[in-house]
Amino acid sequence: MRGMLFTSSKASSPSNSNAQSPARTPVSPVNTPSHHRTFSVTIMEEDLMYAEQMIKRWDLDSPFYTKVDYLFTGDRREAREYVKSVKNLQSAMHCFVSESGSSEKIIHAQKLMQVAMKRLEKEFYQILSSNRDVLDSESVSNRSSRARSSVSDDDDVSEEDDRISSVSDGERVSVSEMAMDDLRSIADCMISSGYALECVKIYKIIRKSIVDETLYNLGVEKFSFNQINKMDWEVIEPKIKSWLYAAKIAVKSLFYGERILCDYVFSSSEKIRESCFSDICKERAIVLFEFPELVAKSKKSLERMFKTLDMYNAISEQWAEIEMIFSYDSMAVVRTQAVTSLVKLGEAVRAMLTDFEAAIQKEISKTPFHGGGVHPLTRYVVNYLVFLSDYSLALSDIVADWPLQIQSPLPESYFSSSSSDELSSISARFAWLVLVLLCKIDASAELYRDVAQSYLFLVNNLNYVVSKVNNSNLRSVIGDDWLVKHEQKVKQYTGNYERMAWCKVISSLPGNPTADNLPIETAKDCFRRFNQEFSEAYRKQSTWIISDPKIRDEIKISVAKKITPVYRTFYERYRGVFRGVDSVVKYAPDDLGNYLSDLFHGTGAPGSINTSSHSSSSSSSLSRSR
Repeated sequence: MRGMLFTSSKASSPSNSNAQSPARTPVSPVNTPSHHRTFSVTIMEEDLMYAEQMIKRWDLDSPFYTKVDYLFTGDRREAREYVKSVKNLQSAMHCFVSESGSSEKIIHAQKLMQVAMKRLEKEFYQILSSNRDVLDSESVSNRSSRARSSVSDDDDVSEEDDRISSVSDGERVSVSEMAMDDLRSIADCMISSGYALECVKIYKIIRKSIVDETLYNLGVEKFSFNQINKMDWEVIEPKIKSWLYAAKIAVKSLFYGERILCDYVFSSSEKIRESCFSDICKERAIVLFEFPELVAKSKKSLERMFKTLDMYNAISEQWAEIEMIFSYDSMAVVRTQAVTSLVKLGEAVRAMLTDFEAAIQKEISKTPFHGGGVHPLTRYVVNYLVFLSDYSLALSDIVADWPLQIQSPLPESYFSSSSSDELSSISARFAWLVLVLLCKIDASAELYRDVAQSYLFLVNNLNYVVSKVNNSNLRSVIGDDWLVKHEQKVKQYTGNYERMAWCKVISSLPGNPTADNLPIETAKDCFRRFNQEFSEAYRKQSTWIISDPKIRDEIKISVAKKITPVYRTFYERYRGVFRGVDSVVKYAPDDLGNYLSDLFHGTGAPGSINTSSHSSSSSSSLSRSR
């Protein structure tokens, strides 16, 4: 009955509509019956007596208090009753003021309130300090997803208490959840009692130390521009790697968890929530997001491109979370710093792309590359572009408003169906860089005196580019049209090579190897010419290289099909005529394939033909002919 009357009385009190007010508006004695005032005062006096018993039991200055005792680590019901008694004490103080009661009661109640606040301060500090490890972001976010509404009155507290007390019957509440509930309960009580400053001070000191310690352990340091600019890349790169890991943890875990914890503990006051979170995280967040800007403004080099893009992605991919976590007006400086770093990183990437193109343009080959293999420039540029293509989304944003500055548009023939105007900025940029490389490849091919070797050089290098495009993200960036077009070019260069390298060998054979009316001298001359041209072709190409095993085999098979069948027919037709004359018939048909198999590995000795490995097979073939 007392509880019902107290609840009814309290519900009608204006103090409950504004819990943070130190005192409610006095009720006019004219409008309030004297018997009602007397009854209310009686109830409040009983609440004062009960609160006094509870508060003195846990008085820090009491001779009976043990320093190791903590209210919220013992009997949960006792802790709930303590907070409730403090709230009742506050209501009693408001009643005494409004009823113009004895100043002694008000002074006595005020002293009890000071004792209670001192106790709650200690409890608040104890919960924060002893639960540092369990008040982590994961636990906080899980708790927040299940309980987002703040506890604003005694009924809500009772429901929360009932939930906690029924742990054994239902879902088990973790230590972090209990700690968060206790912190919010104490914070609400202290704020409504006018002790927000003391509560907030304790919270800021402990939580800021946790944020500072965590970021320190993650390797986040404050640097000046001069410090970064003077560092060698070998020093900066590990720091960027540490930053990339720290940024992910800080945004998705540390700052996110602190925001949730602040919002939950101080759910009764938006102003306090913002103040706490800002004082705890703002300074360290600025230091975190300033580092990429300093790196972006420091000296540039092509080796820094990918780490620069990694930092760009780290910010851009988490921008939604950054905006949400630092949404308060007081945290606008953090959002601004993150955007500034993003802009500076984009500018740095543009500058390095320009330097990359200039480096390709400046590369001039004065001597042909040995063996006609894949040129080092081709390998470097294509692999660089392959890695760049993995950042196509970031690069699309960076070059979106940065049009390609070239004297003439990309040639229409560069793509089979799409003109350069239809390409996206990023596709046009990559296509242009590849075209610059291919122009350099064409210029290097002209250095070879042997036209066949120049075509083989084009086959090797263009095929390397095509295969890298086909097997990487470059394909989606440049497009299938480009790929089809240049695959056809590889085949065209291959055909040109075969025609220029083996045309003399093929033309040395008779047009009709089975003709019966071919004079013996003519046949002998054909064999001698074939021996000479085949030996010369083998000698020249013994040091040539075809890097791709598939194309190497295809060329060998194609050349063998053009030479071996005709030579075999001619050989079979006249082997009896030139029996034992090695100077005329130098190669058996089976030897040709063996010689061809030796080619394009770049291991032969220039200027000579090695016949020792094939002499036994040649001799055995001639023996069979006898």
